[in-house]
Amino acid sequence: MGTLEIEHPYPPTTITTTAAAADDDDVSPIEQVRLTVANTDDPTLPVWTFRMWLLGVLSCCLLSFLNQFFSYRTEPLIITQISVQIATLPIGRFLHAVLPETKFRIPGCGDRLFSLNPGPFNMKEHVLITIFANAGSAFGNGPAYAVLGYGWAGLLRKYVVEPAHMWWPSNLVQVSLFRVLHERDEKRMSRTKFFVVALICSFSWYAFPGYLFPTLTSISWVCWAFPKSVTAQQLGSGMKGLGIGAITLDWSAVSSFLFSPLISPFFSIVNVFVGYFLIIYIAIPVSYWGLGLYGARKFPIFSSHLFTGQGQVYNISAIVNEKFEIDLVEYGKQGPIHLSMFFALTYGFGFATIAATLSHVSLFYGREIYERYRASHKGKDDIHTKLMRKYEDIPSWWFYVLLVVTIAVSLLLCTVLKSQVQMPWWALLFACLIAFVFTLPISIITATTNQTPGLNIITEYIMGLIYPGRPIANVCFKVYGYMSMSQAVSFLSDFKLGHYMKIPPRSMFLVQFIGTIIAGTINMAVAWWLLNSIVNICQDELLPENSPWTCPGDRVFFDASVIWGLVGPKRIFGSLGIYSAMNWFFVFGAAGPIVVWLFHKAFPNQSWIPLINLPVLLGATGNMPPATAVNYTSWIIVGTIFNFFIFRYRKKWWQRYNYVLSAALDAGVAFMAVLLYFSVGIENESVNWWGTYGEHCDLATCPTAKGIVVDGCPVY
Repeated sequence: MGTLEIEHPYPPTTITTTAAAADDDDVSPIEQVRLTVANTDDPTLPVWTFRMWLLGVLSCCLLSFLNQFFSYRTEPLIITQISVQIATLPIGRFLHAVLPETKFRIPGCGDRLFSLNPGPFNMKEHVLITIFANAGSAFGNGPAYAVLGYGWAGLLRKYVVEPAHMWWPSNLVQVSLFRVLHERDEKRMSRTKFFVVALICSFSWYAFPGYLFPTLTSISWVCWAFPKSVTAQQLGSGMKGLGIGAITLDWSAVSSFLFSPLISPFFSIVNVFVGYFLIIYIAIPVSYWGLGLYGARKFPIFSSHLFTGQGQVYNISAIVNEKFEIDLVEYGKQGPIHLSMFFALTYGFGFATIAATLSHVSLFYGREIYERYRASHKGKDDIHTKLMRKYEDIPSWWFYVLLVVTIAVSLLLCTVLKSQVQMPWWALLFACLIAFVFTLPISIITATTNQTPGLNIITEYIMGLIYPGRPIANVCFKVYGYMSMSQAVSFLSDFKLGHYMKIPPRSMFLVQFIGTIIAGTINMAVAWWLLNSIVNICQDELLPENSPWTCPGDRVFFDASVIWGLVGPKRIFGSLGIYSAMNWFFVFGAAGPIVVWLFHKAFPNQSWIPLINLPVLLGATGNMPPATAVNYTSWIIVGTIFNFFIFRYRKKWWQRYNYVLSAALDAGVAFMAVLLYFSVGIENESVNWWGTYGEHCDLATCPTAKGIVVDGCPVY
């Protein structure tokens, strides 16, 4: 059996691959994994227990309901599976104490004995309950868009789950918390005690930004200092501008869109910071104030809305006919769609990210992918992969059958419901091809950097070019081309968690599959209920002032369907559009990783060069909108403190408490947010004073061009 020698571009402070480590089967080449994941396993622990099924299904139902419910709100709360980890432990132990231990036989199962209480509530049961919950969590699969993702995940497990260098940083939080909850700790400040203290603090504090003092979510002091200056507020607003000087004391603002900064490796944080700085503090100011590109000053500097040439919000309803297709006569009356400078550049850098993803993965990981394709599992396994060999693997045909059945059902829908879906059968197959091609490189980047470049733009762009004027078709193409890929990445992440925790693969698959079916059903029911019970939901211009039902994520989704599906990229980014120059970003994005790779080969001793991850750097602002400047700046600052300074200078503290703290902060916010909604939110009980009226940057959304008239804004 040969040994595969592969270069991996990781920072020395994060990844340590030595000759000794390569020869020692008990040591992972990833330092964070060595510090967090146990190298042992007990295959005798029961996993298919009554407790697992009961708590798993209930958890999946609860998180599906809550996350779909909160997704329509202005500050969309994401309740992660971490909350379930904590809540189900005492319940599981209670069930162990009260359930009968009587053993019995089930007809059709031979002589095998079963019990409702096979022993103490164990860690593997707990992991499967959490995987169940993840199916209903927006952190994982979100609304269960397409089971198609299982097929891609199954085909690619050997490339992004089994290799040790595919380490999936976010899973280490889960592993750390499981060990905290189940392993005895004799230290004076045990990790369990630390977790409880941090959770109580997080829970108590969130009452202030979450209800009593919401202004703490974005402390934009520049706006307070210059209450009548549009430019100052554009610069200083953390939620509607560039966020200079804006800070937050709200953990949900720190972790809501980029997730917890405590779990991202420092080199990934640096790449995000560089990309964010270049886009927000160089590209946008130069384009807006310096060059005035595309009449930028007629529009807000930071907005995802669509505008007319005179700076007014575009009337989308007027250009849609009764068949949900574009009305070219009405479109001609309003004129071309205009974007804010920020929104236009976001799409440009999105184009660059897509191209950079393919070239980066090909250059830096192409050899490993090729070798694993040739040798499959014949290469040298790390300790975790060796321990998993004890369990019966998932047959490949399970995934193949699921893939074929899903595609067949989808083809049937495209033909039977042709007028409603608008998407022809050939477009479905094309979307599946795109998802298959991109799932591997996106998974590799996520597994190594904890950042996931989005594929949504390329699917929207392609469908908009080949089948314009049909927004529903564009959305469906996006679901199959992008959402299925996104779901596959989430499933692969779950498989890696099961890999670290030594969960039988077949158990993982069935729990994921059943959980997704349950979550998808509940997602649909909750969405239908809210859309039919809340007047003017998602229509912020018709909602009462300070209404929480503004649907920021759905607003971006809707605008994208208009840009790419209804109007079409040809009328915006093509020959008939204003922003055709943005297509050059594809070329720059593809060329960037080639330059980095050539420098790496020319100067192999410079270890910092391969740390330049252009897909992460160029896609740094991929979550904006709906994410804002204060989300990014706070995420970068907190991540740097913990994953550079504390990791480097207080490594023992970091090893012991970092991931525990992350879990406690998330859980505290989630529990308090739920309590606030069901105690005061349902009854619309509110506190009214200066600290509850947002960040006080009302002028940040005003245009600054001469002659543009917008309500509430000064006229220049």
